[in-house]
Amino acid sequence: MAKTKVSTKKTAKSKPLVITRIFNAPRELVWKAWTEVERMKKWWGPRIFAVPSCKIDFRVGGKFLYCMKSNSGEKIWQKGIWGTGVYKEIIPMEKIVFSDSFADEKGDIVPAAYYGMQGNFPLEMLVTVTFEKFEGNKTKMTLKHEGIPKGEHFAGANQGWNESFDKLAESIE
Repeated sequence: MAKTKVSTKKTAKSKPLVITRIFNAPRELVWKAWTEVERMKKWWGPRIFAVPSCKIDFRVGGKFLYCMKSNSGEKIWQKGIWGTGVYKEIIPMEKIVFSDSFADEKGDIVPAAYYGMQGNFPLEMLVTVTFEKFEGNKTKMTLKHEGIPKGEHFAGANQGWNESFDKLAESIE
């Protein structure tokens, strides 16, 4: 296998991706969708992806590892794309902060190029999700994903997160 040059530079020039959604569900239920494996498997990943494998050690310093797989699209999507991260901050029912990295099936961090993606992806990105009670029995959830390279990867991440959140809404509402 050819060696891949990996950029470990932060992509400080790229703005964070920020998405805010209102869910017609109580905050406790939206929280559980992020913290319980079986609930997360129902919504994680863009529309054409399923999650055949997911492990969560939900505590500060704990790790998660998941695989997204698709029956269509790129061959690598059909093989599966693995991701991992470490929980950095948890404020129950209010906030989750975690690192986000591409991984292999063992959970070892790999560069985006491992999955054929070009660009200045850092080995580790940062995701912050906040949960607020909203009028009625709804939840306002805001996601901030830092480190995604500008351009098509940023647009793809935006689309992927929004499709995931559509699935999340379907799974809890």
